[in-house]
Amino acid sequence: MDGDIFDSHSHLDAPEFDSDREAVIARAEAAGVRQQLVPAIEHGGWPKLKSVCALRPGLYPAYGLHPMFLHRHRPEHLQALPEWIDREKPAAVGECGLDFFVEGLDADVQRNYFRRQLEIARDFSLPVVVHARRAVEEVTATLRSVGGLRGVIHSYSGSEEQARQLFGMGFMIGIGGPLTFERARRLRRIVASMPLEFLLLETDSPDQPDAAHRGQRNEPAQIVAVLEIAAELRGMTTGAIADATRRNALRLFGLPPETGG
Repeated sequence: MDGDIFDSHSHLDAPEFDSDREAVIARAEAAGVRQQLVPAIEHGGWPKLKSVCALRPGLYPAYGLHPMFLHRHRPEHLQALPEWIDREKPAAVGECGLDFFVEGLDADVQRNYFRRQLEIARDFSLPVVVHARRAVEEVTATLRSVGGLRGVIHSYSGSEEQARQLFGMGFMIGIGGPLTFERARRLRRIVASMPLEFLLLETDSPDQPDAAHRGQRNEPAQIVAVLEIAAELRGMTTGAIADATRRNALRLFGLPPETGG
C-alpha cells in the first residue's frame, strides 16, 4: 500500500501489550503505520507511557485523565498535569472527556476534570484528545464554552449535525474499528461525505477491533482495515486517504511535515 499511516489513537502502553510490545510495533511498521499518538488514561501511567514512546521515533505521548478511570483520579493529579506537560512537551492533552454510558461515574466530577484539562490545553496551546460517549452534545458545548481549543473527538459516535458543528469549531473526528461493521450506516455516511481535512484514522488499541477481529485484541497494524473502508466510501485510493489523514494528524499535533517527528 502506498502512503504512510498515522494511528491517531493507540494505547500502546496498555498492559495487554506488555508481553509482545516490540512485535506489535514491528507489525504496525510492516503494515505502513509509521506514527502513533499514544494518549494516557491516568496519572500513575504517565511514566510508563513516556518510556513506551521512547522505544521508537514516531510514537508521540499525550497526557491526561480519562473519564472512565475516575476512581483513580485525585485533585492533585490535575495539579500535577501542567508541570508534567511543561517538562515533557507532549503532542496533546488527553485522553480526557465525558462518559455518560458507563454506570457509576459521577457526572459532575467528570465535568470538573474535563473542563480543567481543557483549560490546561488552552493555556499550553496544545490540542485535546477527547472521549465523548453518549456525551457529544455536552462535550461540544463545553469545548465552545472554554474556547481557544483544537483537537479530536476520538471514536466518534455522534450525529451528522453534531459532526458539522465540530468541524465548524475546527475539531477533527477520529474513526476506527466501528467503521468496518456494515451496520454502522450513520458513521459510514459521515465518513463518505465529511470534509477530508477533519478526518483522522485510529485503532484505540487494544480496544475496538475491526469486524474481522471481533472479540480479539486490537493492535495498530489493524488500522489498515479501517483505511480500506474509508477509501472505499470516499472513492479514493488507500494511499490518498493515508496521506491525507497523516497530514491532518501532523497539522493537529504540531509535528514537522518533512519527518513527522
